Amino acid sequence: MIEVKNVTKSFGDFTAVEDISFTVGDSSIYGLIGYNGAGKTTLLKTAAGIYRPDSGKVLLDGENAYDNGEIRQGLFYIPDDMYFMANSTVESMANFYKGMFSGFDTELFERILSLFSLNKRARLRSFSKGMKRQAEIAFALSSRPDFMLLDEVFDGLDPQKKETCKNLFLEYIAETKCSVIISSHSLSDLGGICDHVGLVNGKRLTFSCSIDDIPTVNRKFQIIFSSTVKKEVLAALPVKKLQVQGNGASFHVLGADNLKRVQQAMQTLPVVDVRPSAMTLEEVFLSEMEGEGYDLQQIFTK
Repeated sequence: MIEVKNVTKSFGDFTAVEDISFTVGDSSIYGLIGYNGAGKTTLLKTAAGIYRPDSGKVLLDGENAYDNGEIRQGLFYIPDDMYFMANSTVESMANFYKGMFSGFDTELFERILSLFSLNKRARLRSFSKGMKRQAEIAFALSSRPDFMLLDEVFDGLDPQKKETCKNLFLEYIAETKCSVIISSHSLSDLGGICDHVGLVNGKRLTFSCSIDDIPTVNRKFQIIFSSTVKKEVLAALPVKKLQVQGNGASFHVLGADNLKRVQQAMQTLPVVDVRPSAMTLEEVFLSEMEGEGYDLQQIFTK
């Protein structure tokens, strides 16, 4: 289990992440989504024990991750910016990881290399970005970690290889109790693999939910009123994407608590017809990021 508890990390006057909390259970994959620069990498490096949090803590099976070499022997971190030793081959890097992880599974490593058609005697510097990703995934899974932290791990992979890697991760956690955090700015990369997802926006975790709960606690509404309702009345409610036209309105509601508040408020308004519908993860993401877009018309205006 990975527990992120009220973690804040700053660099000088710049706060990268602030008061973030979530839990990743055994045999679970938690997806962190957010735009580039949202703080996902800082959070993963803090969870890996590379950075000391300014406040809060990260626990790996109840043990503090920072400055704890013993518990971190069961953790594998794949950074977005991959690093390999100079002139190393796939085989020599595998030997390096064997020295770090006592449970390194050589037979599993050979099978994954064969699956990816990677030459173990080839130098990693000669590989494309996608091939380096595949090699790093082979190192990670063969090390048989209890915890994996994966930063943009599918970046550079073609669609077929992405699906292969997703299936490998799912098979691994089904066999073990491994807890996994995967960060990405691409929603499609997290589809079909995560059981929970969190959105990092403006250095905070602004949304966290089970994938199974997304359609039930996040709803779109189309409402018809018997008389005109002022937009200010609806805007005072916890809604997103609000549009009002005549006696009709449409909006999004995110989260169980907000949904309850809106449903209660509807009972006090002159509602004729209510048509709720489930939201997709993509719709939730766009609603939560409301106001974060760019005015493209201003780009070329002098």
